[in-house]
Amino acid sequence: MIDSRFIEKNILPKQHFLDRLRVEKRRADRSKSPLSVILLSLQNGAASDPRLTQEFLKSIHENTRETDIKGWVDHDSIGLILPDTDEGGVRHCREKIADRNGDIKLSIITGTYPNHLFEQLLAEEQGDPDFFPLNLDESAKIDRFQITLKRVMDIAGSLVGLMLFSPLMFVTAIAIKVTSSGPIIFKQFRFGKKGIHFAFYKFRSMQSNVDDQIHREYVTNLINGDLEKINQGDEGTPFYKMKSDPRVTPVGRIIRKTSIDELPQFLNVLKGEMSLVGPRPPIPYEVEKYEPWHLRRILEVKPGITGLWQVDGRSTTSFDDMVRLDLRYVQNWSLWLDIKILLKTVKVLLLPKGAL
Repeated sequence: MIDSRFIEKNILPKQHFLDRLRVEKRRADRSKSPLSVILLSLQNGAASDPRLTQEFLKSIHENTRETDIKGWVDHDSIGLILPDTDEGGVRHCREKIADRNGDIKLSIITGTYPNHLFEQLLAEEQGDPDFFPLNLDESAKIDRFQITLKRVMDIAGSLVGLMLFSPLMFVTAIAIKVTSSGPIIFKQFRFGKKGIHFAFYKFRSMQSNVDDQIHREYVTNLINGDLEKINQGDEGTPFYKMKSDPRVTPVGRIIRKTSIDELPQFLNVLKGEMSLVGPRPPIPYEVEKYEPWHLRRILEVKPGITGLWQVDGRSTTSFDDMVRLDLRYVQNWSLWLDIKILLKTVKVLLLPKGAL
């Protein structure tokens, strides 16, 4: 007979469980081994019955491995972390628990990291991705007051930016319209926070209706680390950006060099899809090439017009180093950090060495 106190002792409190989930996800990033999560919830008020609760805990103990991590997520829900377990393994565990739980009514939800994330992000449907229960640990990191202040700063900054640069934007719009056919604003679907799709705005700097194969090949080489194929500088001073893109118009070269093409993104910030500061939002075909740990740059914070990469790396860093800068921003984020990045951005714009 298994002592119920022993079973309960091996089930972590909520905060400890969420901390372990976050650590195990980072471990899976490094090892590239799959990690599965199961959320088990008692139904029909069974959590208020001590006898059913004890049967529930006993069933979980008997049908999981010693290495599986168990913890409370709510008063009637327990989460299971299954290291080194793929979709087939979590399906087997789910079926075993469901078949042997007696009369207890359970809701069972599963997910596998990172496969479940990639499937949701790259699904053809344009609906918002659902990462539950893999994102359970996100609730432990939210500071709503700080997030509100950041949003206030974004609204104020984007309004000031639109008013301040409106004459320049008007002149740019005319120049684009007069010198090439096609729309003035280029719209492209990109990934925002938690993988949500949104229409990303830029002044059009290329000929309209051009093939994106050149950029796809460049992105593939950059993400895969084949830097010798895309280095436009030299060994001592690398430069990872296309210097001579035949798709770019004469006006486009100027507005890219000066970053004027990015000004319409103040509208994205005003709409709440982006922030003034954050990682740059990727295109879906870029995400297809990501390693699991790369995903963190688009899941935890809103994308931004500027960020650490723009002020500390620009086009001289590899893709992995760019992601590390983004993750450093995520881990150390504060309003003061945002302000420092915005101030550095002004300096970078005045001395645009890494832009094209």
